[in-house]
Amino acid sequence: MNASVEAVSTRPWIPLEEYELTRSDHRCQKQSEEISESVRRQVEEDNAKCRADPARAERRRQAFENVAKLMQSFKKADHEIMRWRVRLYCGHIIETEAHYTYTDPISSGSYGRRCSECGEDRQTIVAFEPIGLRCEPPEATEPPPPPPPKKPTRADLERRVKTLEKENERLRAKLSG
Repeated sequence: MNASVEAVSTRPWIPLEEYELTRSDHRCQKQSEEISESVRRQVEEDNAKCRADPARAERRRQAFENVAKLMQSFKKADHEIMRWRVRLYCGHIIETEAHYTYTDPISSGSYGRRCSECGEDRQTIVAFEPIGLRCEPPEATEPPPPPPPKKPTRADLERRVKTLEKENERLRAKLSG
């Protein structure tokens, strides 16, 4: 488990407004900043390579387009989205969301956020509390009809024909005898 997840998820509940940063919070924020800087450098290097190679730039554009389409296909219904109040490292409290199956916003991959109050990037989440689902789940409706039976295979049909032929012979013999 990620250290920041452990640090936050094992703490007793403290009102977000009264929360005080711990050494673990400072360490997690520093680690997040170092990771962000490393990623920024990698992106700059890749951008330079793409400027030098139009074919590479086109492949990257296509890959991003494919990822965007894939992400759009994963849209979840409002009743599946849990809302959270989170306190960021900078001290501001904002709202975030995650799928309801996650027990906290950090385990969903949201270790940090851009703060909408001060504009600082990659502010780690140091504390959180659930607000609730975006909306109530819809009332249960009738269960969907069962799927239609699968089509029999050729072998299934041949076995059935043999069975019916035997039954036909038996009935003919019974009528004539």
